[in-house]
Amino acid sequence: MSKWTEQAIPDLTGRTYVVTGANSGLGLESTRMLAAHGAHVVLTARDRLKGEAALARIGQDVPGASLELRILDLADLESVRAFAEGLHDDGVPVNVLINNAGVMMTPQRTTRQGFEMQLGTNHLGHFALTGLLLDVLAQGPDPRVVTVSSTVHKQGKIDFDDLMQTRRYSPTAAYAQSKVANLLFGLELQRRLTAAGSPIRSLMAHPGYSNTNLQFAGPTGWRKALMRIGNPLMAQKPAIGALPQVRAAVAPDVVGGQYYGSPSLFETRGYPELVQPSRHAQDPQVAARLWEESEKLTDVVYGI
Repeated sequence: MSKWTEQAIPDLTGRTYVVTGANSGLGLESTRMLAAHGAHVVLTARDRLKGEAALARIGQDVPGASLELRILDLADLESVRAFAEGLHDDGVPVNVLINNAGVMMTPQRTTRQGFEMQLGTNHLGHFALTGLLLDVLAQGPDPRVVTVSSTVHKQGKIDFDDLMQTRRYSPTAAYAQSKVANLLFGLELQRRLTAAGSPIRSLMAHPGYSNTNLQFAGPTGWRKALMRIGNPLMAQKPAIGALPQVRAAVAPDVVGGQYYGSPSLFETRGYPELVQPSRHAQDPQVAARLWEESEKLTDVVYGI
C-alpha cells in the first residue's frame, strides 16, 4: 500500500478552509499544505501577534498564498460567536472546517464561561463553532468538518456525574475525556447529518505522537519534563502528524464517519490510514447524551 503524502493533495483552488489553532504545530503545517495547493485558508489564533507571525512564515514558504487571519478563542463562547458572526457578515464561503486547536494536560483551570479548560476548549468550543457555521458549510461543494482527537482518547470516558472534574481533577484524565468527546461528537454529527440528508461529511483524525508545542504549553512538573525528553527521541515531525487531518479534509475518496491516524507503533507514528475509535467513543447513547449536554452548556442548538 502506497503512503499518503503531501503530494497526494489535489488542486484546491477555489476552496476555503478554516483551521483553528493555525498559528503553530499541526494547524500551521496543515495551513501551509492547503495554501500550497491553492486553497484560501482562514487561520485562527487567540493572539494576534502570533497569528501575524504565522501568516508571515507561511507567506515565505508559499509565495502568493491566499491567507487571512481572524481571532478566535475557543475558551470563550463570546469569541466563538463573534468569529462565526464575522464570517457570516463578510460572506466568507467555508468549504471545510478543521477543528484542530486544543490544550493538553493543563493545571485545573476554567474557561471564561466556567467550564473545565480542556473540555471547554477542545470539545465545547468546537461544538459551538461547528454548529454556528453549519449553514455556511452546507452552501458550498463537498463540505466537510474534520475534528482532531488523540490516541489518548482510548483512556477516556465521559463522566456525566462530574463533567467539569470539580470533585477530583486529573490533568491526564481531563485531557482524555476531552479527546473522547471529540470522537463522540464527530461520529454523532455524521449520524445526524446522514439522517437529515445533509451533504456535509464529518470526519475525525489524530496526529499520533507529534513534536509540537502542545506538549509544553499545558503540562507542568514531571509531565512537562517527560515531554522534553520524549519529544526529540520518539515524536514524529509535525509535517507528518498533520497529514491525517489534511487527508480527511481533502482526499476525494473519504467517507463520512471515518477516522484517520498514524497507524504504526500503537498509533504513534506513520503516514495516515484508517484507524478505529475506542468502543466508548462509538457508543451512540453516550454520544446522544453528550450532544444534549453540549447544546445546553453552549446554548448552540443544531438545526439537524
